[in-house]
Amino acid sequence: MSVSGAPPEGPLAIVCGAGNMPYRVADAVIGRGRRVVLLALVGWADPLQVERYRHHWARLGQLGRLSRLARREGCRDVVFIGALTRPAITQLRFDLAALMVLPRLIKAFAGGDDHLLTRICRIVEDRGFRLLGAHEVAPEILVPPGQLGRHAPSERDRADIAVGQALLAATGPFDIGQAVVVAGNRVIALEAAEGTDRMLERIAQLRREGVLKLRDKSGVLVKAPKPSQDRRLDLPSVGVRTIEAAAAASLAGIAVEAHGAVTADLNEMVRQADAAGLFVVGVPAGEPIRGDTRGDMRGDMRG
Repeated sequence: MSVSGAPPEGPLAIVCGAGNMPYRVADAVIGRGRRVVLLALVGWADPLQVERYRHHWARLGQLGRLSRLARREGCRDVVFIGALTRPAITQLRFDLAALMVLPRLIKAFAGGDDHLLTRICRIVEDRGFRLLGAHEVAPEILVPPGQLGRHAPSERDRADIAVGQALLAATGPFDIGQAVVVAGNRVIALEAAEGTDRMLERIAQLRREGVLKLRDKSGVLVKAPKPSQDRRLDLPSVGVRTIEAAAAASLAGIAVEAHGAVTADLNEMVRQADAAGLFVVGVPAGEPIRGDTRGDMRGDMRG
């Protein structure tokens, strides 16, 4: 059932969820001279954005339709990108191809997100496609190392970042989440099924209610991929919405694993962080955050 005769750099199929990231990736790939075909998920992808590209629509669970459309377009390589809320298996609209692998799908849903995505990857690859990470075809979406704006983390912030990194490394095997908030060496929130934005909303509410008694502009959001996850899917993401939520939660800043997190518009995110008085730093995996880490982004931020 593999795609025959497709060149290594043939057209790329992009399975699109919600948000701006699918179109950022599509534009980057097109800019490199490669044709893209969007396989947009009904109820998730933005119809106004999708219309700008060659595209087809499908529903979650329509494995056969997605496969047929990709083959018809000559696509061997497939990228999954965009936000999705994990559905219940009973909410999926299975077609015949999906029903044929239903036992595998049921087992895939019996675990955390990483467990689910890893098994979905194997099903896609078993149908003859090559699954690529969005960052592999559009490396510019990766957050680079260093201090990315005007504001730098304090010594206290750097200590909080180290705690957050250690905690995410320790909780990764439990397939929980990719984000934590640490303030004054104290873990005040760990991301679970609610996602980063709602976790930050919870912190903002706890601060308003006086449950969290912290000084203003304190605490750091730390995001990193799980140590053993397949990085072709579900790298942690940050963007303007993350900045807004972190500012509303009165945090000091955001630290993400450099080259281990993605963003749809780095320059705009940094501009918003500068305006909100938040720092944003990319921290290389396994390395402590240093004092002033500026340098890597100076040229990019002038453009």
